[in-house]
Amino acid sequence: MTMQDNDAVREQVRERYAAAAVAVTNGQPSGCCATTAESAVSSCCGPAAGSALDLDESFGAGLYSGAEQDELPAEAVAASLGCGNPVAVADLRTGERVLDLGSGGGIDVLLSARRVGTTGFAYGVDMTAEMLDLARANAATAGVSNVEFLHGSIENVPLPDGAVDVVISNCVINLSVDKQAVLAEMFRVLVPGGRIGISDVVAEDGLTPAQRAERGSYVGCIAGALSRGEYLGGLTAAGFADPSVQFTHQAAPGMHGAIVRATKPSE
Repeated sequence: MTMQDNDAVREQVRERYAAAAVAVTNGQPSGCCATTAESAVSSCCGPAAGSALDLDESFGAGLYSGAEQDELPAEAVAASLGCGNPVAVADLRTGERVLDLGSGGGIDVLLSARRVGTTGFAYGVDMTAEMLDLARANAATAGVSNVEFLHGSIENVPLPDGAVDVVISNCVINLSVDKQAVLAEMFRVLVPGGRIGISDVVAEDGLTPAQRAERGSYVGCIAGALSRGEYLGGLTAAGFADPSVQFTHQAAPGMHGAIVRATKPSE
């Protein structure tokens, strides 16, 4: 894509998630941009509701346990638009510092903050002002103080080198127009020996970019997804060790929700 195309995609993503945040704040179904359930045309991640590729079970709050949902304000749960549960696979430990890329309404940041305890800390980075407002309100409602939500892009994270022990993300990297920059930023902000636990949509290696686009839109988390081989190659190129991509559930034919793991070498 050209720079102009990239800017257009970023703005489409920003507008779509801003609308979802406003809908949740106003007590309406997010849908992702709909104001009523009947007018919902799609989820933020996924094709049109009721279409041949209806992904209701592949995206959203249903991927979190009832106990996890009970820990959080209803608005944080309602704003969950991801394709997995990275907190469940990140193996968070007391005292660790965690960064969530594309933190949205804050569900994964708040869950992470609870897991790392008062001696740990959880950051969220998001480019959407409306989502940041919602996330900060959710943190206040939940009474969670060991968190900070930062305005910025996942291609240029507003944290110094070696700032965190763990990087998580939930169905956001596929939305980036410069995924290699995102992988490089993850590597940069991690301490030596740090790790990533990412949920994302990933294509099977035999699926071409055109075939991915046939299965869903870019802003719907489908067309922009990397293949498994592209993900593994990108992580290796960024400097990560032991990269893995594990498919968990089908999001569309040849497209899967996946768990992505890797570590930053200690030396």
